[in-house]
Amino acid sequence: MNYYSLNKISPNVTFEEATVRGQAPDKGLYFPSSIPTLSKDFIANIKTKSKEEIGFEVMKPFVGESIPDNILQNIINETINFDFPLVKVHNNVYALELFHGPTLAFKDVGARFMSRCLGYFNRNKNHHTTVLVATSGDTGGAVANGFLDVEGVDVIILYPSKKVSTVQELQLTTLGKNITAIEINGNFDDCQTIVKQAFTDVDLNNKFSLTSANSINVARWLPQQLYYFYAYQQWQHDEAPVISVPSGNFGNICAGILAHISGLPIKHFIAACNLNDVVPEFLQTGNYQPKKTIATISNAMDVGNPSNFVRVLELFHQQIHDLKSVLSSYSISDAATKATISEVFNNYNYTLDPHGAVAYYALIDYLGDDIKNNSGGIFLETAHPVKFPETVEEATDKKIKVPQSLQHLFNQQKHSVKMNASFNDFKEWLLHK
Repeated sequence: MNYYSLNKISPNVTFEEATVRGQAPDKGLYFPSSIPTLSKDFIANIKTKSKEEIGFEVMKPFVGESIPDNILQNIINETINFDFPLVKVHNNVYALELFHGPTLAFKDVGARFMSRCLGYFNRNKNHHTTVLVATSGDTGGAVANGFLDVEGVDVIILYPSKKVSTVQELQLTTLGKNITAIEINGNFDDCQTIVKQAFTDVDLNNKFSLTSANSINVARWLPQQLYYFYAYQQWQHDEAPVISVPSGNFGNICAGILAHISGLPIKHFIAACNLNDVVPEFLQTGNYQPKKTIATISNAMDVGNPSNFVRVLELFHQQIHDLKSVLSSYSISDAATKATISEVFNNYNYTLDPHGAVAYYALIDYLGDDIKNNSGGIFLETAHPVKFPETVEEATDKKIKVPQSLQHLFNQQKHSVKMNASFNDFKEWLLHK
């Protein structure tokens, strides 16, 4: 499998090269040269397969010859060694819980897969790789955990000051060792802009071997397909499900659509957005217009210029009509998000996090009133509610119990480097740190 730049200027590369580089020299995102087609037998027999078997069969075509089969199988096994339960909330509405990994967020899958791939690629090298990542919430913690103590890799995480939750901040600022947190006086788009500029800066690239751990990196983006297969494996209805995905940078839902194009039966996708409504507006008007990021209570989705949407468009060869046949998108207010958390808790005794609440609201809106009589759908619960205690506890009027795996964080000391939203400031710091 080769990968080409969506800007169509840089030469094609292997999976290894795409992973190590992160972004193409022409500033484009890498995209697979072909979309694998899964056999009908694989889909028909998916319920008899293990998670590990599914993971290997899905990812092998994308990795190609870059990683030997036995190593890839070990990487898959370590990436998915936790549960992905499909939980019935009511009627025919189900939550796919993606918060059972080490940092209680869906991004554990991509971060663990990428860190292990990069560890393998660095096995015989005597130089360090520097991983740059911008986070609006959960990416930072997942990347920090996934890359901690990986030999030959230094990780620098940029996050917007005062715009991530307490737990999220502790997860990315307390590990130390090969993990450094940069606290930017700005928003997520500022952090992402700095990271993108770094990859095209001659001075930084002469001194460092840079790569990205955001979902712009194929090794972070592609393994997100797996939990859509695990959802379908647990689906008990004859008709394929509608799936609603909390969407910010659009890597997650893009991976789901890729899985669908490869052969996974999905009836329809919903990109559930908060007030950052670039994609919902685009699907209504045909005009794609990035906007200044709006801060919301579903902070991991606070993205005004979603990087991965160019990949979504590429999957449909830029044909908006074809895209709209597969994807709908909604913009949900903070007030509606809070009301949804309260309603679902009071009526069904299920606790949503703010991102899952946006996805639930959009799914119910799309399905309409006749939920009992249709095949229903799945919404993704992408993070544990404990990461958003103020919002969730206010909506449910109940204290959230902190999982045992997180309790140690509250005894740790935060360490971050505070910085203005300036690429030049970041460059000077990195060159002289």
